[in-house]
Amino acid sequence: MATGLSKIEIITSFAKYSELQSELNHLGVRGMTVMQVMGCGIQKGTKEFAIKENAEIALLPKQQINLVVETKDVDNIVEKVKQVLYTGHIGDGKIFVYSIDNVIKVRTGDEGIDAL
Repeated sequence: MATGLSKIEIITSFAKYSELQSELNHLGVRGMTVMQVMGCGIQKGTKEFAIKENAEIALLPKQQINLVVETKDVDNIVEKVKQVLYTGHIGDGKIFVYSIDNVIKVRTGDEGIDAL
């Protein structure tokens, strides 16, 4: 079933959450799930560009923000997220985009876009 829905998963530091939430609201995003997570990227949790191969991984506190939106809105939302989160430094974050096969609202049984 093609739903016309996509999931945007954003993993970033806590620094710009308020600004990001405000911008997503202005874009018409109606819901989100936010989780505190631990993680690191290729730098293994350091702030350095060059790391030693045998460096220990240091997990850092991050936030994961999940959005389910209409696929037609994904490019606009991703562009705004990139603008808000960009600092040019390590740790700005990652954005993942997934296709959604179906969404079912438990209370009503609505599916697809109607379930949002």
